[in-house]
Amino acid sequence: MTRDEGLDRLRHLARARALGRHVGSDRLIQAGLDALLADVDSPSLALLAGLGRREEHEAQELFDHVVDELGLVFEAPADPIAAKWALAHWLAAQIVDGSLDPATGADLIWVEAAMELDYPDRLQPIVECAIQLGDWNADWSTPLEQLKEEVLVAARAFVEGGGPETKL
Repeated sequence: MTRDEGLDRLRHLARARALGRHVGSDRLIQAGLDALLADVDSPSLALLAGLGRREEHEAQELFDHVVDELGLVFEAPADPIAAKWALAHWLAAQIVDGSLDPATGADLIWVEAAMELDYPDRLQPIVECAIQLGDWNADWSTPLEQLKEEVLVAARAFVEGGGPETKL
């Protein structure tokens, strides 16, 4: 892992937490260890990376210190509706850039954003794909990869349609 990759992973986890996603202490500690091994340096990083199982309860607070020390803080919108739109947009962008499996991403957008936003029209194509993927089995005439490609197309259209606040 390069230094930039270590920082990106910390940034990603910081954003996930800020947008209300649960990130386990074990993942925070591992990200800290990986970043430390990739020559990322901050006063609290070694403390985070060195936490043992009995100290996992300290990981969340130490991770916040690391993120602050490295200037990676992400402020989610204070308005809960805007925060859900930001979450949907972030997840869709991850589908588009290939860092999130389309089936997993579509399901997360459906459950964690669209449902909370009362199924807005802009998210319907992704939700419909998520439903189909949830019901899919090997007997279907539509291949799984085709459904995942449809998620990718829908996510790309959502992302390219502008930020979530542009069409509320």
